[in-house]
Amino acid sequence: MAHNSSRPSLLGTRDRIAWRIGGASLDPLTSNPPVLNDQVIPQPLEASRLRSLQALGVLCGFSAGAWLGAAEAPTKLVKAGVSPIVVSLLMVIGVFLARWSLPALIRGTGQIRLDVREAPHLIVWGVLAGCLWAVANTMTIFAIRDIGLSIAFPLWNINSLLGIFWGFVLFNELRDAGRLRWVSVIGGAALMFAGAALLALASSGQMETEHSTRGILAALCAGILWGTMYIPYRKAYLTGMNPLSFVAFFTIGELGMMTVLALGYGGGPSALWRELLNARPALFWLMLGGFVWVIGDVFQQYAAKYVGISRGIPLSNSNQLWGLLWGILVFGELQGRGSSLYAQVIGGSLLMAAGAAAIALSPVTRREHARWHEAAQRESHRYGVDANYVQAGLEGKFQQGVESQHRRNWLDWVLVVLATAVFINLAVLGRVPKMTLNWSALATLCAVMLIFLAGCGAALWKITRFN
Repeated sequence: MAHNSSRPSLLGTRDRIAWRIGGASLDPLTSNPPVLNDQVIPQPLEASRLRSLQALGVLCGFSAGAWLGAAEAPTKLVKAGVSPIVVSLLMVIGVFLARWSLPALIRGTGQIRLDVREAPHLIVWGVLAGCLWAVANTMTIFAIRDIGLSIAFPLWNINSLLGIFWGFVLFNELRDAGRLRWVSVIGGAALMFAGAALLALASSGQMETEHSTRGILAALCAGILWGTMYIPYRKAYLTGMNPLSFVAFFTIGELGMMTVLALGYGGGPSALWRELLNARPALFWLMLGGFVWVIGDVFQQYAAKYVGISRGIPLSNSNQLWGLLWGILVFGELQGRGSSLYAQVIGGSLLMAAGAAAIALSPVTRREHARWHEAAQRESHRYGVDANYVQAGLEGKFQQGVESQHRRNWLDWVLVVLATAVFINLAVLGRVPKMTLNWSALATLCAVMLIFLAGCGAALWKITRFN
C-alpha cells in the first residue's frame, strides 16, 4: 500500500473527533471503519471486543509468569558442574524445537507463510529479537550461578521499566490514558525500583563481593537487553503478525547467536563438543527448560499483543514470584540464611510485584487504544502492509477467507514428530540430578502451571483462534 501523506490521522486530542474522507464525516470511536483505496483504515475496537481482548491479555500475562518462572529452574544444574554457556545453548536448542513444533501443532505452518507474504520485513525484526534474547539468557545463567535464582529473577525484571518507556515513546501506549493511569504507572515503577534495590542489598550482603557484583551486573544487563527486545514484539503485533509466526522467526536469531557465543566462549567446536558429551545426563532437563520457556513466552507474546508492552511485560514478570517459590520451596536456596535475609528477599519481591500489578492492571481506555491504532497506521504506511491485514490482527481475528486455509499438512506433522522423538530419546538417556528437592512443592507448582495452561489455552482458542 503506497504512503499517502494526505491521509488524515486516526485520532486527535479529543475523545470524539470527526474527519472527512471523500466528503464523508467520520467519528473514529463510533462510525463504521472508513475505506481508502479499497482497504480498511485501522479503527478502534468496539467496547465489548476491547474488554474481551484486555481480559485475555491479562490472563495471558499471569500464565506467562507461571511458565517463565518454572523454565529457569533447570539452570540450577550449573551447580552440578555444567558450564553456564552449555546450559544456555541446550535451553536454546529446546526452544528451537518448541518454537517450530508448537505453532505447527496449534495452527499449522500456513499462518507463517501468510505472515511472510504480508509483512516480510518483520522476519528481520524477529531474528534481531532472538539475538538479543540469546545474549540476555546467557547472562541470566551467570547471574543465577553467582547470586541464586530467587535473587536474580527480580533484578533482571527491570525489563518492565524499559517496556513502559519504549511503549510510550515508540508505540503511543499510555497516550491519552488519563491521570489515574499515569499515577499507577509512575507509582508502580517506583515500587519496582525499590524492590530491586532491596534485593541487590540483600545479595551483596550475603555473597563474596566479586561474585555478588558480577551476578548483579549480569542480571541487570539481561534486563536491559530483554527490555529492548520488546520493540520488535510491538512492531510485529501492531502490524498484524500472528504471535505463533513471530516466535518461529525469533528462534532463528536465538539459535544462531547462541551458537556463536558457545563456540567463542567454549574454545571452538572440539571443546564445545566435549562439554556437550559431559553434560549428557542433563541434556533432557535443560532442553525441557527451553520447551517450558517457549510455552511461557507464547503467552507473553499474546499479552504484549492485547494489552501492550507497557502492561503485558510487567504482568508476565510475575515470574519473579514463581522464581522465588521455585528457589525457596523446591531448591531450598535460602535455607539457613537467617530471617533478616528472608525478609529482604521476600519484601523486595513483593514490592516489585506490587509495582508490576499497579502498571499491568491499569486498564486501557478507548482513547488510548485509538492511539495504538495511530501507531498501527504508521507502521502500515512505513512498510506498505495491507491495511486489511493490519486491522484483522488488531482485532484478534483472521482476514476473511484466510482461516479456512489453515490446515495442517505433512510438514507440520513432521515437525511435531521430530520434536517429540528428540525429547523421548533424551528422556531415556537422562538422569535425575543428584540434588535435594522438595518433591511435594514441585508437584504442586507443576499442577498450578497446568491449570494456567489449560485455562489460558482454552480462552485464546475461544476468543481469537490463536491470532
